[in-house]
Amino acid sequence: MELLRLGAVGEERPYARSADGTVYDLSSVTADIDGAFLASDGIARARAALEAGTLPVASTDGLRVGAPIAKPAAVVCIGQNYAAHAAESGAEPPANPIVFFKHPNTVVGPYDEVLIPRGSTKTDWEVELAVVIGKTARYISSDEEALACVAGYTVSNDVSERAFQLEVSGGQWSKGKCCETFNPLGPALVPADEVGDPQSLDLKSWVNGEVRQSSNTRDMIFSVAALIRDLSQYMTLDPGDVVNTGTPEGVALSGRFPYLSVGDTMECEIQGLGKQKQTLGKA
Repeated sequence: MELLRLGAVGEERPYARSADGTVYDLSSVTADIDGAFLASDGIARARAALEAGTLPVASTDGLRVGAPIAKPAAVVCIGQNYAAHAAESGAEPPANPIVFFKHPNTVVGPYDEVLIPRGSTKTDWEVELAVVIGKTARYISSDEEALACVAGYTVSNDVSERAFQLEVSGGQWSKGKCCETFNPLGPALVPADEVGDPQSLDLKSWVNGEVRQSSNTRDMIFSVAALIRDLSQYMTLDPGDVVNTGTPEGVALSGRFPYLSVGDTMECEIQGLGKQKQTLGKA
């Protein structure tokens, strides 16, 4: 089962897609796929309704695909969490997770237009495994407890403006991370128990059809469990929050590829979670 939000911006409705690809309307179970839904055992309720055959088949032709989680209160991000990416950024692998934030309103649908900011010269792509929190994470003490707080996973593109991030920010990374449309998310939220080991997923990105990144989450410096455990010592993660877990090597910051321009396309894919694609426009 995959959870989807389909419809125009601000008018998305909840849906579930079964293993055979059939999409069902979830409106009888929840008004939306959000923190309240996840906190109230919503995934189990949606699965039970799907298995009971009580959900109507939906007609989805022409419907926009929205981000699979509605209005996250927080988007917490991890920097340089793959050793090769740290190296291409000119840094040593971090001894502790590097944490920054994206404004929640950066989250858009997986196929929505991404806008290059005014004054931008270094807009960059970053495929990332996104964790969606389903249970309050506070002072977690074990990996098992940490993973029990995960509702599911999805694909994230942590779009970045490197000049804003590194040259004019005074060390405040979020200045280069919070531009509008800078976090395409989706296409679907896949429940954690259907993903299996989050540390064995292939992930790739393309720009204009050419491969840029190709790696596996086993190469993370800090695992999903370790990140949630660490973050919970400094903040409380609530249901519906999103954690972007870092990107592998192969971004424009490396100097090997040009930065993005208006009209370019980005694609990001993670094994078992789907593929997203955006075209770059002008803010």
